Amino acid sequence: MLPIINLVVFAALVVVLFRLRSRGLSLSRQILTGLLAGVLYGLGLQLVYGSDHAAVAATLEWTNVVGTSYVNLLKMIIMPLVLVMMIAAVVKMREVVALGLIGGAVIAILVVTTMIAALVGIFVTNLFGLTADAIIQGARELERAEVLEESYAGIADLGLADMLVRFVPQNVFEDLAGARPTSIVAVVIFGILFGIAALLVMREHPERAEPIIEFTETLRLIIMKLVHMVMALTPYGILALITKVVAGSDAADIANLLMFIVASYVAIAIMFAVHAGLLMTLGGVKVRDYFAKVWPVLTFAFISRSSAATIPLNVETQIEALKVPTPIANLSATFGATIGQNGCAGIYPAMLAVMIAPSMGVDPLALDFIASLVLIVAVSSFGVAGVGGGATFAALVVLPALGFPVAVAAVLISIEPLIDMARTALNVNGSMTAGVITGRWLSGRVDVETTAQFDIQRGPHEPLGRPDGSG
Repeated sequence: MLPIINLVVFAALVVVLFRLRSRGLSLSRQILTGLLAGVLYGLGLQLVYGSDHAAVAATLEWTNVVGTSYVNLLKMIIMPLVLVMMIAAVVKMREVVALGLIGGAVIAILVVTTMIAALVGIFVTNLFGLTADAIIQGARELERAEVLEESYAGIADLGLADMLVRFVPQNVFEDLAGARPTSIVAVVIFGILFGIAALLVMREHPERAEPIIEFTETLRLIIMKLVHMVMALTPYGILALITKVVAGSDAADIANLLMFIVASYVAIAIMFAVHAGLLMTLGGVKVRDYFAKVWPVLTFAFISRSSAATIPLNVETQIEALKVPTPIANLSATFGATIGQNGCAGIYPAMLAVMIAPSMGVDPLALDFIASLVLIVAVSSFGVAGVGGGATFAALVVLPALGFPVAVAAVLISIEPLIDMARTALNVNGSMTAGVITGRWLSGRVDVETTAQFDIQRGPHEPLGRPDGSG
């Protein structure tokens, strides 16, 4: 009976959100309302039942239908969006050499910011005085450590060269199905090659140029309309996802590792400030306007904990709200989900390495240790994309490379979701930062996109999605 009552309350919140939409409330405010409603609803379940109560589990089983379905819809459109947008962008660009400049600039920014993130992680960990010895390892944690050791055994022999080979598509249909951890990058590469082939056909057969352009533009418009349709469901997805996060949190685990959580959020906040500084210095943008436009994307990334699932919203926001040219938006969003993740591949493994260093007889403030750690983090930011698993697998690459044990990563698994939310938001913001800065750098230097109107500071901008979901 209790789960039914809980679900009636949840259904009532969904109805309230729907009525707000029908009254013309902007999508951004709908998302904020859904977020607040989910937090309050999740806290209510925690206070009334506790996180381990059967009624909470039964309630979340059904609310997850909404949240998981929404995430699945976003994942559904990732590969078609990446493929079609990349083909359309290349066809519009008419200048193949620009692709190399765009890709090189995006990757360079992602890797450099990840190295900065590692330095931030090192600084904050030393500032808080965190050490691995301060974390108590019980039977449960030691069990997890054994599992992680087995996982590391499966990826230990993967080098950077092997990771780069995995980016190259072997079977595009397999990659369109997302069968490999590097499928997204592989689809980008196939889309670029397909677009180049289309350009060559247009040059050899000028009479076919117009039909090719019209066809790719029609596909692009259909895909973007599909993105807008799914985005209209964001408030309901946010409501369900944040309910799961709040109601399912283990208060005891959070309390035991509170200092690490606080230090992690401080490091993440510093990196957001670094992004803001880069945007102002290198991009010449108004930071307040930028974050006002991207916060719905960051909110979804925070709650979903999936950089890949955020790609459709990321691309749409860069193009529609930030006016980033299509090829740059597509490359920065997709590469940012697989390469140079500031939070997962930068801050987290660096913090763990510094915590473990004293127990291994290594001075965490020694310049040679810091230099080697930052370099390994930079290289592993490519490698993590080849094995999947996010921050934990980043730790499995970085720590053994330094000769450190991976057991401490097992202790932190209990609070991973709480920290991973902010890390994912940072990863996504890093990709959007790379897109905006790359667009500024290349604006006027190459014909990035003939139809692009790239200006984040001047001129009227429509909000991210209208109440009817049309964008």
